[in-house]
Amino acid sequence: MRLIAASLVVAIVGCVNAPAPDDPAAPARVQQRIEARELEQAEAVCARQGKHAVATRAEGETFYECE
Repeated sequence: MRLIAASLVVAIVGCVNAPAPDDPAAPARVQQRIEARELEQAEAVCARQGKHAVATRAEGETFYECE
């Protein structure tokens, strides 16, 4: 009886501490939010100069320029 109780406790603790399932779309959503925030910041900087921000992508990175 003690063995069964101990096994149940171990199983419950193992399930509670199990890692959450991965959400493959989560990193993409986070990246989109980061890029949107960076574009907003670039727009604000460029607006002070009377220009618009233009985003270009090279080698997996996004660059913002005022034009």
